[in-house]
Amino acid sequence: MILRNPIHILVVDDEEDICEILKFNLESEGFQVDAVTSAEDAMKKKLEKYQLFLLDVMMKGMSGYRLADEIRKRRKLDVPLFFITAKNSENDKLTGFSVGADDFITKPFSIKEVVARIKAVLRRSEGAGDPLTEATKISIAGIELDIEKKRLSVDGNREDLTPIEFQILHMLMKNPGRIFGREQFLDHIWRDVNVTDRTVDVHITRLRKKLGKYGINLVTRKGYGYCFEID
Repeated sequence: MILRNPIHILVVDDEEDICEILKFNLESEGFQVDAVTSAEDAMKKKLEKYQLFLLDVMMKGMSGYRLADEIRKRRKLDVPLFFITAKNSENDKLTGFSVGADDFITKPFSIKEVVARIKAVLRRSEGAGDPLTEATKISIAGIELDIEKKRLSVDGNREDLTPIEFQILHMLMKNPGRIFGREQFLDHIWRDVNVTDRTVDVHITRLRKKLGKYGINLVTRKGYGYCFEID
């Protein structure tokens, strides 16, 4: 993967050794990397300049979950966000996805796997919706999904989407009335990432909130999956 315009990554982990390992290996792959050992130090940086975040979950002081919440809700940044964690239960993952995570890297990790996952999520983020092969916007009622800019507008008001939220909504709005099962979302979006079907439910719930009064159009078909219905 040749990076003509290097992706700028911020690594936040209270273990200096992990910061150094990730920084060295990711820079060897052509990424531009900053590393800090606390969420508080991360908050001092201009977070808007980063195209991807790698956050430890359990740190002294502010946790990775709280930092992710800051990145997503307060700063409105919709770039890929990974958690680096020794916690790997289903509830831990659901908590992470509920605050906008795109993937989990479990400690101890393989640096080759980390690099592969980062490149995969960047390809998915950049490749979803090629403006040369399809319409650049999908408009249904008061909802407009800008495929090129990866933006959602609801009655003219912008709603920020994470890369995964964008891909789910894109699948549904591009195929109104078609039912997608949870496995289809997992295969198309998460692929080799080990998550459960409840992860899809979490993202659907978040999307319904962002769609406001149009959330009722994102319909659950019990026993089958989800679809986007047009009245």
